[in-house]
Amino acid sequence: MDGGQRNTNKSETKDVEGSTSIVFSLKDNFNGLGNALKIFQKHKVDIQHIESRSSKTGTGDNEFFVSCDSQNGVLREAIDELRTITKTLSIQESQPWFPKRIEELDRFANKVLSAGAELQADHPGFSDDVYKARRKEIAQIAINYRHGQEIPRVQYTEVEIDTWRTVFRELTKLYPTNACREFNRSFPLLIDTCGYREDNIPQLEDISKFLKNRTGFRLRPVAGLLSARDFLAGLAFRVFHATQYIRHPSRPMYTPEPDVCHELMGHVPLFADPAFAQFSQELGLASLGAPDEYIQKLSTCYWFTVEFGLCRQEGKVKAYGAGLLSSFGELEYCLTETPELRPFEPFKTAEQKYPITEFQPVYYVAESFETSQAQMRAFAAKIPRPFTVHYNAYTESVEVITEKDQVISLLRAIKGDLDLAEQALKMIQ
Repeated sequence: MDGGQRNTNKSETKDVEGSTSIVFSLKDNFNGLGNALKIFQKHKVDIQHIESRSSKTGTGDNEFFVSCDSQNGVLREAIDELRTITKTLSIQESQPWFPKRIEELDRFANKVLSAGAELQADHPGFSDDVYKARRKEIAQIAINYRHGQEIPRVQYTEVEIDTWRTVFRELTKLYPTNACREFNRSFPLLIDTCGYREDNIPQLEDISKFLKNRTGFRLRPVAGLLSARDFLAGLAFRVFHATQYIRHPSRPMYTPEPDVCHELMGHVPLFADPAFAQFSQELGLASLGAPDEYIQKLSTCYWFTVEFGLCRQEGKVKAYGAGLLSSFGELEYCLTETPELRPFEPFKTAEQKYPITEFQPVYYVAESFETSQAQMRAFAAKIPRPFTVHYNAYTESVEVITEKDQVISLLRAIKGDLDLAEQALKMIQ
């Protein structure tokens, strides 16, 4: 397909790492917790999170909430032994693990579905050993990367820059007429500040700093395709996993998977827009701890918005999806009368099937990013999770909200922001 796209519907390796939650109170409050931890260690059960809280029984006892991963241990035997030292013990429904702190993205950033020189037989570079070696070299940067480090710069070759030049030159001809206004506002800023030029492939580190200052988003290098669950989890922290390698020079207007052209030309400009950044993050937050079937639904909504979304502006349809904005052919095709256009409605859109190797027969049109955000919030409210999540921008962490006290604390913070806004409004008036 022209341009390339992030294939969130690709067949994935099942992630067997899950989280089982155990809530218990102890017979011996003084020594009990230490003994409980020894039981987990004895049975090789990894504890992902532990916290104490007041018991809901009203007895005045403390209870402990433990989230644990039993992939390498024997959880059932540990629970049986734990019952001998506890007053009460309950097991909550097993849920997929998800990161709570931004540095925990390191846990899955290298769990890619494909990477480096591992190319399919129909890939343009499959028989090109030089190209595959170069792909592997660049992918290694992402494999070695850890949160907080500066993203290493890639010294692109003349051949790679020529490929970029072709893509850049053709796409920028269409942006003024085919791209949404938010994209066209941001793109000149990238030219001015991040080195977007025909003869230069911008560096992820420079762009990441630019985005962080604009909307709090940042880029993180990735060696290949992540699973839908892991990729969406990154968005919850305003982190976009981006490849640094480039498509094969024999077909500059085609790539079967995301490459640096797709990421930087298609995705980056809109992450500089506050409304789009918020919409993208809320997609990610909705995915945290969601059942597999809802991950599929969310990834389908992602496909028809962030990747292949259209919107209506001044009575005209414009493109905002990165799969369109990085594809010269499909950016023209999507605005013709050939494809079917439908209004974006998450509950319906989430069920739509789509091809991944040809132009889309159906596109969904959003009225605005704010409208789509409200629609996705209503959709996310239906996801069966025994908690809600809140992103704390100060600590760059996700707070799992299950207690009344947490809700009250959150409401106080919101009231403070509302009071500040009211004060500012009075001053302006």
